[in-house]
Amino acid sequence: MPVNFSVKGVPDELAARLRERAAANHRSLQGELMAILHEATSRQPAATADWRQRFRPAAAAHGGRPSTIDEVVARIKARSPAPRARGPSSVDVIRQMRDDRYGDAWLAARKDTSAAKKPARRGR
Repeated sequence: MPVNFSVKGVPDELAARLRERAAANHRSLQGELMAILHEATSRQPAATADWRQRFRPAAAAHGGRPSTIDEVVARIKARSPAPRARGPSSVDVIRQMRDDRYGDAWLAARKDTSAAKKPARRGR
């Protein structure tokens, strides 16, 4: 015996999209919902793959034994590009930009105020 389903509180936007999908498939809304339910229930459940299966080809390449840390590091280094030459520190670039903008007078004033603001250190 057929069963009737009722879905309450369907947002207007979702209902409109379902109607558009039904029209695009030349179906009524009821027919589209039935097709969606049929498709959702007829799929085979995804097999839970054993995570170890992904690593078996790599182990087979080494005669069935697991890779050593050194072998893994060597493979990663072979695939990775050479590291870029280090450029100047971002702190140095920002300081240079600041110094260029404000000049030596600002630096001198900054040193004077920072020396005056330092509190005396107390023993703990």
